[in-house]
Amino acid sequence: MPGTLEALIRLNPWWYGESVPGGIPRDTYLSRIRHYATTGEIIVIAGVRRAGKTTLLYQTIDHFIRHERIPAKNILFVNFDEPDFSFLDDPFAEILSVYRAEVCGDDEVYLIFDEIQGVPGWERHIKALYDRGSVKLIISGSSSSLIEGNLAALLAGRYFAVTVYPLDFAEYLRFHRFTVPNDPLALAAQKFKVMNHLAEYLRNGGFPRVVLQKDQVLRTEYLRSYYDSIVYRDIILSNRVRHVRALKDILVYLFSNITRPYSYQQLQKQSGLDFATLKEYISYAGAAGVLYEVPFFSYSLKTQSRNNRKIFAIDNGLRNAVSFTFSPDAGLLAENLVFIQLLRQGAEPYYWSGKHEVDFVIKNPDGTLDAINVSYTDTPDEREYAGLREFLSKHAGKVQKRILITRDLEQEAGGIHCIPLWKWLLMNEP
Repeated sequence: MPGTLEALIRLNPWWYGESVPGGIPRDTYLSRIRHYATTGEIIVIAGVRRAGKTTLLYQTIDHFIRHERIPAKNILFVNFDEPDFSFLDDPFAEILSVYRAEVCGDDEVYLIFDEIQGVPGWERHIKALYDRGSVKLIISGSSSSLIEGNLAALLAGRYFAVTVYPLDFAEYLRFHRFTVPNDPLALAAQKFKVMNHLAEYLRNGGFPRVVLQKDQVLRTEYLRSYYDSIVYRDIILSNRVRHVRALKDILVYLFSNITRPYSYQQLQKQSGLDFATLKEYISYAGAAGVLYEVPFFSYSLKTQSRNNRKIFAIDNGLRNAVSFTFSPDAGLLAENLVFIQLLRQGAEPYYWSGKHEVDFVIKNPDGTLDAINVSYTDTPDEREYAGLREFLSKHAGKVQKRILITRDLEQEAGGIHCIPLWKWLLMNEP
């Protein structure tokens, strides 16, 4: 199988002494991956396409070779998106056969499989490899099904999951070679530089290659190509979608209306799809990691299900590149940004409304609640405070924090803490 061997050699340049492809380190993710690698369990890296998963895999390989002294030929990296492997009848068996025969026949090897979700029956193959005991496995893919589907059932308790998101604000600053001062006074002196960076981050988002691109036209082109690739490969192709036009219309509508409540009934009328198909299509976008539904907060599941959900996008830049909006709304983008940061921290956000609204409700491990509103201005409307006060009155004894995220207003009044968005983002790194 000379074609397969040639493809593997191209993907694994370290076998013949070449350096491992680099990139700017993302230390939060890398430290977790390295720690999990010491356990011998499977490492599952999931996240939206182009968020930087492959670069993290390369950086992990580099660490193994340079710091763990793993022989270079004992590390196999396979990207299953490569066209060379699409013609193989049994990709796992054929690739491993070539690798063991031509490169490394040792039992103790590191197998690193990227974009694995496209290989039929991959879960069964991974379980078989894991059961051998000597093989170390890292897998990645652009679908949440990696950690929510058959693998979870087959290997419960035998893997660690890492969800990779586009750059957070602290990472964005590091990519721009801006060092955030640890000293509060030094940070205050740099505030306006930080806020200028935040204005760009709000608009362009955090996909690594987009962040490093200086030309705004090219940024937009990259984002549109990412969107097309995600929709086609991770939604339409993966799920064999039949009503492609209706799906695309639904996605554009949802991207254009992030942070707002919507109803399935309303979308049914617009799309002409039946309820089950509509719900399925939205779930596909969730599995691909591009859209997230946020439910109404209630201790009653019945009340929760009766209320409309809100929709949020994985990245502001992606949303701005594909939505039908012609005037960017900084307030809407700020709220979306806060949502993604909460996800990075491992939270499961809800929203709440009574006479007024609370943008995000977070359930803490101890059963207490945090209530967060986002008002990207220095003169928040009274309704922002009223929503937080009303939520406290309805959930007396449960509320731990009430936060109002602003543009640059910082104060505390009546138990409500106003925090500038830039500071909140830097304080709340994952």
